[in-house]
Amino acid sequence: MDAPEETTTELLRLDGADFVLRLTRRPSRLGLLALHGGVEGGTAELAEEVAARTGATCLTFTQPATPRVHISSHLLAEAPSRTLETFVSVVSLTVSLHGHLRPAAPDAIFLGGTNREAAEVVAEALRTLTPSFTPVTDLTDIPPGLRGLHPRNPVNLTREGGVQLELPLTARTRGLRDVPPEEVVAGVTEGVRRLGA
Repeated sequence: MDAPEETTTELLRLDGADFVLRLTRRPSRLGLLALHGGVEGGTAELAEEVAARTGATCLTFTQPATPRVHISSHLLAEAPSRTLETFVSVVSLTVSLHGHLRPAAPDAIFLGGTNREAAEVVAEALRTLTPSFTPVTDLTDIPPGLRGLHPRNPVNLTREGGVQLELPLTARTRGLRDVPPEEVVAGVTEGVRRLGA
């Protein structure tokens, strides 16, 4: 019998910013991750929804107080966190959700991270289910700061590495609400399902 779903929270302070880490652990080798909840609107909400639909484990970092600050992903991994350690130990493959505001690429979803095979799997699902957006997997076409290749980036710490999705604003919010459009939820959900197949 599968272990029941379990949710835990942890408070973390780093570089003067307070974070709430929320881990929902499920019996799956796959994990959804959102490191900049609130700062990159809609990413934590998307991670939680996709994880619930696919039965994946989910870890979100959110900042309850304003002003919110963006701290690089690899620096978040350097903070002492039991919750992140647990996530890395129980998940084999990570899909990490981020946001970008690149004016030259308003409809591009960049797929970085060290697991390039998994990136192609997710991109194919996005091509089918998210016609309003363009998945980009060629690392030379992804801006260097969005490639998610730093070895200490949490997306790359699990055994099989992972995929870092950089989503434009319209792929993760609706107006003033941090609610991702259904086509994006469906596309990422299908990509995660295919990774688990």
